[in-house]
Amino acid sequence: MTIPVFYTISDNYTPYAAVSIKSLINHADKNKDYTVTLLVQDISDAHKKDLEDLSTDNVHVNIFHISDDMVQPIHKGEENYLRGQFFTMSIFYRLFIPDLFPQYNKAVYLDADTIICTDISEMYDIEIGDNMFASCPDLSIRYMPLLQKYIKECQGIFPPEKYINNGVILFNMKAFRDKKFVDKFYYLMEKYHFDNLDPDQAYMNEICEDKIYHLDKEWDAMPNESMPEIKDPKIVHYNLFFKPWHFEDVQYGQYFWDVAKETKFYNELKDQLKNFTDEDRQRARDDLAKMAAKVDKIVDEEYTWAKVKKTESVRI
Repeated sequence: MTIPVFYTISDNYTPYAAVSIKSLINHADKNKDYTVTLLVQDISDAHKKDLEDLSTDNVHVNIFHISDDMVQPIHKGEENYLRGQFFTMSIFYRLFIPDLFPQYNKAVYLDADTIICTDISEMYDIEIGDNMFASCPDLSIRYMPLLQKYIKECQGIFPPEKYINNGVILFNMKAFRDKKFVDKFYYLMEKYHFDNLDPDQAYMNEICEDKIYHLDKEWDAMPNESMPEIKDPKIVHYNLFFKPWHFEDVQYGQYFWDVAKETKFYNELKDQLKNFTDEDRQRARDDLAKMAAKVDKIVDEEYTWAKVKKTESVRI
């Protein structure tokens, strides 16, 4: 038996994915087998080789190409812009993992901007019952009024603290297939064109609401300037603009660099940090203000999750 682990990336995210996979390998049990699959649409031959060359005797790294047909129905309009700022198709790939890999009834998904600090099989072995998936509540919401407003007034989820971050997922793959999650996703997207700050995450929260198993916070420790570091995190997730290759003083940053130095991308990543200017950093922080403006716009739209849920069930 193998433990399936998935990432979804665009080509430019190869260096960060390589560091994340290396951290997974460093903590993998030598007596267990792992299959790491990266879902992509386009990737250079060089980057494909870089990732596959990370493979070890018991950690097998593969590239899987997402077909254009599968993602063709996903609108590239502003309603599907990540954080209201840009469109990236790769965030949606995770929604298709259960259908694409019917040989697995359970699987782990990780964002590429993560560092694994323990054997990922510990997460895989968590029993989540008949829930659709397991993830951690998004701790950043607790300290950001604009996100509280978004979850309450746009998403209509109460309390907002139960809203999860889907950068770390333990999938009940069989439940996603049996409940036809993708069909529900396509139906809601085509009918309502919901405007979201976090399109893929919003659909997972809404369609699976109350069928989500909440993992302990150590499984998705995110840099947060309003709270101290979580002691002994199991997974570090550099969410939003808190990237160690952009900011020297990011919480949990040393976890990233300790692993990055073991990869061929170390010098490239150090150059990214050096070349990211103070103006670039300020623009990154200003993105939060843009998110706030987007929330005010969404609240007034004809169709929001909160409004639609008063007349139609969006849950599986």
